[in-house]
Amino acid sequence: MHLDAVLWTFLPLLIAAGTALLAFSIMQARMEVAVAKEREALAQARAMIESGKVTLEERLKATEETARRKAFDEFMQDIRVEERSYLRESKSMFSSKKLMVVQERLYFRNIPLSNWVEHEMLLEEGMDPKEAARNASVFTTKTLTIENGADVARMIQESLAMRPALSD
Repeated sequence: MHLDAVLWTFLPLLIAAGTALLAFSIMQARMEVAVAKEREALAQARAMIESGKVTLEERLKATEETARRKAFDEFMQDIRVEERSYLRESKSMFSSKKLMVVQERLYFRNIPLSNWVEHEMLLEEGMDPKEAARNASVFTTKTLTIENGADVARMIQESLAMRPALSD
């Protein structure tokens, strides 16, 4: 009988230990499921943040490009050409020539970028001097239409090369 009493005493303890082990494994499984869901939510949040970051960088680049293009357009609008022309007659014994002298200078706002560029054109009879001056222009709209920054740099270098050296 003594064995039966010990069995009946330890049997509930054994059942309680088994139940505790079962409850522990079920709770462990639930905890793993909850952690997996949290990791999935964290991964989604990170993906959203990363895509937002990429989108923000693209928008920033587009905004910078737009600002740069706008600044360049405003810069190009500040460049203008000043032009003056006059007629020069040269008479010799046998002939008389009419020359049209066209002088042009490139300006940025009120700052001259080049010296006066002078062209002489022989005017034939019946030719309109204003039309001839327009056709002989160095700084035409076609010349000032610039596709990229390298052309601007080259144009500025050329205009600086035309300037006389300042003497001290």
